[in-house]
Amino acid sequence: MAATATRTRAAGAPGLAATVILLGGALYCLFPIAWVVVAATKSRAELFSTGTFAVGGGLLENLAGLAAYRDGVFWLWTLNTFLYAGAGALLSTGVSAISGYTLAKYRFPGRTLLFNLLIGGILVPAVVLAVPQYLLLSEAGLADTYWAVLLPQILSPYGIYLSRVYASAAVPDELLDAARIDGAGDLRVFGRVALPLMVPGMVTVFLFQFVAIWTNFLLPFIMLGDDRKFPLTVGLYTLLAAGANQPALYNLIITGAMVSLIPLIALCLTMQRHWRADLSGGAVKN
Repeated sequence: MAATATRTRAAGAPGLAATVILLGGALYCLFPIAWVVVAATKSRAELFSTGTFAVGGGLLENLAGLAAYRDGVFWLWTLNTFLYAGAGALLSTGVSAISGYTLAKYRFPGRTLLFNLLIGGILVPAVVLAVPQYLLLSEAGLADTYWAVLLPQILSPYGIYLSRVYASAAVPDELLDAARIDGAGDLRVFGRVALPLMVPGMVTVFLFQFVAIWTNFLLPFIMLGDDRKFPLTVGLYTLLAAGANQPALYNLIITGAMVSLIPLIALCLTMQRHWRADLSGGAVKN
């Protein structure tokens, strides 16, 4: 009994330390979000005169002011962001699924070289590519269009890499061979056999891409000149720049930041059950 109690205490100490570290990390990550949510409830008079986490009474006034600012341009920025993030993430997930499946299940000359180039692409920061992409799209006459933001987001080396890894693990070669023996072509094998097995992994790729595009600032900032095509990140930045001369806009900026977080939180909460299902399935298989 004494030995068992000693082992239990020894195992409990690292567990407690890990819990404390994780709680500290969670508080560190959630602190800015909590500040934005609380600050969005404050009126102009309360914003700089009350405590940091003292809840104010100006939330409805701030939301009304945000909706009325420049005839509702904030909601136009929100729609643009949904277009960029939704369409971009869907197209990117589709391209990643096909490319990852091809790299995982087909043998062709140059496959290893292509995969190594893909790994190299993951290591290149997107910031470095923003200016060359602008020059290329400007030559094509696509600068300051929706396509200028959408097209560079479609090809994601990291998404292709994840899809290749997931296709290798989740799609058995024997199942593909059986479908081919039954007379199915390559497209039918991919669409009817492989893709359903890859759905949990593709949900993860979609969510990564959606969040990355939703929070992207530099690419649309470089590509777009018309503020009616701006996403939320660039739109709120222009509002912040205007707020340097108009402190009254600070409430609208903070409220806009809070509203822009809601779709991301809702998406993560909605899709977390797919991640759990994926992890449970992997645990059983392994």
